[in-house]
Amino acid sequence: MSGQRTVLDPTSERNLPIRKRLPRLETLEGKTIGLLDISKARGDIFLGQVETRLRERGANVERFRKPTFAKPAPEDLRQQITVQCEAVVEALAD
Repeated sequence: MSGQRTVLDPTSERNLPIRKRLPRLETLEGKTIGLLDISKARGDIFLGQVETRLRERGANVERFRKPTFAKPAPEDLRQQITVQCEAVVEALAD
């Protein structure tokens, strides 16, 4: 066995876009926060706790779920989140 290895990127992204970070929300009060469950085991339980904490701080919460964790979120789901939410939390758990 040779010492050389090849690592393959399953996302097939060759040139990652560099984007400027958006400023943080000054407050959560009255803001709509999206919670994106990527469909991994127990992610919904974790996001349930996050939802409770966000609501305690006055945020409105919308829940979303990817069809599978193995692929990026579908374009229509990403568009829906963009239109409905002012911020998003994407979470997974194992």
